[in-house]
Amino acid sequence: MEIREFVGVYNADGGVRGEVRYVVGHLLGRAECALCDITHSPVRRKKQWDRFVVDRGVPWRLLHLNEMPADVAALVAQAGSPLVLARTDHGLQVVLTPGDLAALDGSVERFAAALASATAAP
Repeated sequence: MEIREFVGVYNADGGVRGEVRYVVGHLLGRAECALCDITHSPVRRKKQWDRFVVDRGVPWRLLHLNEMPADVAALVAQAGSPLVLARTDHGLQVVLTPGDLAALDGSVERFAAALASATAAP
């Protein structure tokens, strides 16, 4: 399976209102996004994440819930969010589920290993 693009979907809306709503909800224990914890520190995107994306050599697109195209939204409706998808010649496929991402405890290293395992050729 040749992967043309990875798509990550946060469990949050984008834009100023969405970001503020998520941060406040997260601080109050009402909002969780395991993919956010992997890609971002409390203040900004993790440098470790940026290096991972460059080293991977496959384009990444990170989307918020209010930014999804229809094909991504259809899979999120089935599998939930946050979610990591792979776009191949056969369409979009779920690569890492919300449960998979939650188990990584915000670690970019563990994320890289999980992604490699999930996308390894059989």
